[in-house]
Amino acid sequence: MAPVFAYGQLRLYLLALLESGPKHGYELITALSDRTGGMYRPSPGTVYPRLARLEEEGLVERTEDGRKGTYALTDAGRSEVAARRGELAALEEDLAETVRGLAEQVRDDVRGSMSGLRADLAAAAQEARARAVPVTGSAGAAGDARTTAHVRRIDAEAMVLRFRDEVRADLRQADARGRIDELTVETIRAVLDSALTAVRATLR
Repeated sequence: MAPVFAYGQLRLYLLALLESGPKHGYELITALSDRTGGMYRPSPGTVYPRLARLEEEGLVERTEDGRKGTYALTDAGRSEVAARRGELAALEEDLAETVRGLAEQVRDDVRGSMSGLRADLAAAAQEARARAVPVTGSAGAAGDARTTAHVRRIDAEAMVLRFRDEVRADLRQADARGRIDELTVETIRAVLDSALTAVRATLR
């Protein structure tokens, strides 16, 4: 997967994020993740050394806030952001294009995974049919077959309900953290559409 930021771009983007006000390192990491739709979340080992370098260059100042450090632009930092406004605009455009490409790659990966799942489900269904006990003309055998099918249907419905409940719970948690964005919704839609197609193909 191609890197989101080219050499030197993350440094400039950190300065731009601090233009709106002082932030903790974790807030900067979260802001980077939010700006990229969750496609890029740098590690502390990526962000903090760059902040330290910016501090050495006199562009950022660090103040202690309890056990955390708060970073803010200095006058020199604000001047650099203002002087490189054109580069920042181009960087925003490049970033948007990169995120679109990464999102499309994720959707392609999801489609590929779901295609494999459809094939697995179809094979499992075929194998289950092959193992099924033939229904004879006996009323007792027919009744047993219907009872078995009914129990299996109830089991399958329980699986669907459990899946729904678990996904809804995860969605509520993600919503509480503010983590549901357009890419999340599109990915969920692609996964569910593919899953529905696979299940319907298995049931036919």
